[in-house]
Order: sequence, then structure tokens, then C-alpha cells
Amino acid sequence: MQPKPFTPEIHDDDPRFVRNLADGFLWHRSHYRTLYADTDRSAVVYHANYLRYFEFGRTSLMRDLSYPYTEIEASGYVYPIIEIGVKYYSPLHYDDPMWVHTRPGDLGRVRLKFHYIITHGETGQIVCTGFTEHCALNSAGRPVGIDERTKHLWEIFPK
Repeated sequence: MQPKPFTPEIHDDDPRFVRNLADGFLWHRSHYRTLYADTDRSAVVYHANYLRYFEFGRTSLMRDLSYPYTEIEASGYVYPIIEIGVKYYSPLHYDDPMWVHTRPGDLGRVRLKFHYIITHGETGQIVCTGFTEHCALNSAGRPVGIDERTKHLWEIFPK
């Protein structure tokens, strides 16, 4: 199965954001390079490490939009993952550069979602796509409504 086309173009001269010319969606992007420790015996990145790359993209997006996770947690909220989905298309190997593209998805009362596309940093080939869904919890671990600053982030994410 082939992924949907992804043709990123830098948005408003800000290299942190790209618009997919194929569907018009805007994405935050972060550059990363695989580590030797990320690979398995078959010399490709171990499948679960892509979840770490998703986290890297998510935290980079939040930091670049002036609301890092440290501030979220300091305000009494945590957002654990409650669901994950990943589709793999081509592997990464040791020292491969990549772009982790992240965008906010659905925003509910207590749940929020991020979408991801990881591309090879040199070829542009789609490596994988995925999502993470999170639930807002207070510091006691009870579900609560999403905090106002996170809601604001969804509102201000460039369109």
C-alpha cells in the first residue's frame, strides 16, 4: 500500500512549518538523525523507536509554539497517550536524516490528537504516518477538561 502524496513546501519563509501541496494541510517539522542505538539486528530502525520520533515532533511543536511540556506539567496537567496508530512504508537506517512532521488533530473536551508524517531527510520518501491520542489528566491522575493554553495552541496553529 502506498501512502497519500506528501509534497511539503516551506510556509511563510518559516522553515519550522510546511504546507503539504497535495492536500493543503500545514505541518510543523523537526529535523532529526537516527542513532545507532535506534537500529535493530536487521540494521533498520526498530519499529517502536518511531514512537520516540513522534514524541520528538510533538514536544518540538509545543516548544516552538511557546508552550513546552514542562509548563504544561507545572500547571497541573499531564497528557498521557491513550491510543497510537502507525503505518510503516520504508525503513530508516543508522545516521539517516529525517523530518518529523506534526500537526494538531481532533480536540475534544478531554481528548486531543496529533498526526505525524516522517520523511527521509534526503529523499523525501515517506517513512511512516501515524497519530497519538491523549487524555487530559490532573496531577492526581483524574480526567479533566483540556487546559486553556492547550486549547489556545490548537486555535493559533497556522492554517
